[in-house]
Amino acid sequence: MSNAVDHFSSTSKEYSFSRPTYPDILYKYLDDITPGKDKAWDCATGNGQAAVGLCKYFKNVIASDASKEQLAYRFPRSNIHYEMFPAERANLEDGSIDLITVAQAAHWFDLDKFYKEVTRVSKNNGILAIWSYGMHKIDNHIDTISAKLNVGGDILGKYWPKETIYVKEDYKTISFPFKEIMTPKFEMTVNWNLDELVSYMQTWSAVKRFSVEKKFNPIDLIMTDLEKLWGKRENKKLVKWDINIRIGAVHVS
Repeated sequence: MSNAVDHFSSTSKEYSFSRPTYPDILYKYLDDITPGKDKAWDCATGNGQAAVGLCKYFKNVIASDASKEQLAYRFPRSNIHYEMFPAERANLEDGSIDLITVAQAAHWFDLDKFYKEVTRVSKNNGILAIWSYGMHKIDNHIDTISAKLNVGGDILGKYWPKETIYVKEDYKTISFPFKEIMTPKFEMTVNWNLDELVSYMQTWSAVKRFSVEKKFNPIDLIMTDLEKLWGKRENKKLVKWDINIRIGAVHVS
């Protein structure tokens, strides 16, 4: 995280194993557009999911997070160096980084301070990529039920932190003061049964906040409808997420 409220440490283990993974084609694209290959910084890495994707293309990956609990479930790799520090105060040398990535976390930052750090640590012609993903898509009927838990939905509307509006708006309204690079569309896909979908929804910060306040799980309010639409719980369904990405050149020579 950063100096903002930590919404995820209490579900670090679940987050580590229940979140979808980003496609390799995204990392390959970032490799293609980044001139240098020596060092990437994955900021707010969580358990290191994006860092693992990057380490196949970059010689060294610095994977940082402000949450000790998130880093406890990190995925070790020989060329990933995990460090604990906030996004706005990076323990990195000036002009040392080829690529900076932030996966599903930039909306939590003090962006003015973070962008100053990006400018400081980036090499000339370095690249910054921030991305998020919103509500999953399965089919129209199931999606209508799931939407009750979304930002602005009937059940969890007020329990989502205010920063998540940037995610719902596909990162189009988040500030981004860099020379923007037009980017192709990317998506995540998984084949999940109903229990796997529920485990994923269980990682949402709003579900946790609702459960603490109301003393019951808000997912229970939609389970009957989900079960009717899903069929057998073990049935696998294709689940998709659009990846909403902003990419920019930090220093243009």
